[in-house]
Amino acid sequence: MSAVTTSEPTVAATPPPQPQAAPRTFLPARPDAHVAPAERRVIGGVSRESVMVLLGAVASSLATTLLLFGRLTPLAGKFGFVVVLFVVFLVTYTVLISLTERTTAIVDRLMTVLLTACAAAALFALFSVIVFVLIKGFNALRHANFYTEDMSIAGPLDPLTVGGILHAIVGTLIMTLIGLVITVPLALATAVYMTESGSRWAGFVRTVVTAMTALPSILAGLFIFATWILILGFERSGLAAAIAMSIMILPIIVRSADVVLRLVPGNLREAAAALGAPQWRTVWHVVLPTARSGLTTSVILGVARGIGETAPVLLTAGFTSTMNVNPRANPMVSLPLAAYELVRSPQENMVARGFGAAAVLMVLVLVLFTLARILGGRPAGRLSKHGARRTAARSAEDLRRFEARQHAVPSIDSEVMS
Repeated sequence: MSAVTTSEPTVAATPPPQPQAAPRTFLPARPDAHVAPAERRVIGGVSRESVMVLLGAVASSLATTLLLFGRLTPLAGKFGFVVVLFVVFLVTYTVLISLTERTTAIVDRLMTVLLTACAAAALFALFSVIVFVLIKGFNALRHANFYTEDMSIAGPLDPLTVGGILHAIVGTLIMTLIGLVITVPLALATAVYMTESGSRWAGFVRTVVTAMTALPSILAGLFIFATWILILGFERSGLAAAIAMSIMILPIIVRSADVVLRLVPGNLREAAAALGAPQWRTVWHVVLPTARSGLTTSVILGVARGIGETAPVLLTAGFTSTMNVNPRANPMVSLPLAAYELVRSPQENMVARGFGAAAVLMVLVLVLFTLARILGGRPAGRLSKHGARRTAARSAEDLRRFEARQHAVPSIDSEVMS
């Protein structure tokens, strides 16, 4: 009898059921629903709406100020009228633009108006000074003898056709030239030391130079007067005034040159060092030529600062009405000092000569600042058009010589085959 074996089916273990996420439901889109496009805001330019708002604010503020000064209040005076008009304009303009603009746009428009008003006030002040000086000195400026004669033959009652400021122009040029000869080497050497030395004393020197930038000019004149004239016993002369002027010019050139030398890319110094050049050769042949335009601008800015100084010249050079081209002896006058002394005279013709001298000085300083702007318009490290053409021509010439030398020298393969 055989045993019958029955086998039960094996059931595999199944994991417990996981909770399923709720199915997402999508609402059908409405046929009439649409997304409004984002409004594009124009940052620059002037729109018609903004112009109309500005004109409306000006008209409303003018009418309100006239009403306040003429009928409602006892206010009077031109300056007060302008101040009240500006305040009322700001309030009116803010209210008008708040009707259509947000807070950010309101602040932007208001700050634009304030900055524009400040710039207009500064330009008006500058323009008024220039026009006033030119008008007061026009009677002297229109005569040719004003530029070709000195005051040695002219008296207080002489007409404007006699005498001029040639001695002051020559004295200014001599003092400025001597001051540059003294100052420029010292200033550039100091700037190079602060930028390239890496010494711990460079920060101390920079602090001293920054403090000298705010030095009053009268202190420089008193220092030279006490040391050069009283202690050393030299007389008042153009040389003493040039030394005092150089003290005023020195920190200006040093600070400007320091900033310019910092703008020179560091990879130029690294490339020169990788080629084995010592530091002095890197500074002389790489750093200074690269920053040449900026250094020229620094010198011109320093000259423009020193050429208008009056107090140091008055204490150290004295005053004279005759021509003097010897800076080591006898008094010498400059344009600022001549303008100061002539304007103090009670005679109308002398006052006109003083304003004429101030106009000539103003034009001279304007020319210097224009040259500084032109020469400093190119960033440090960028070649001018002439320099770029010269560099390209030199590179083409070097390439031509290299190719000629390659054709002239036989190759190694031809030598081996021979």
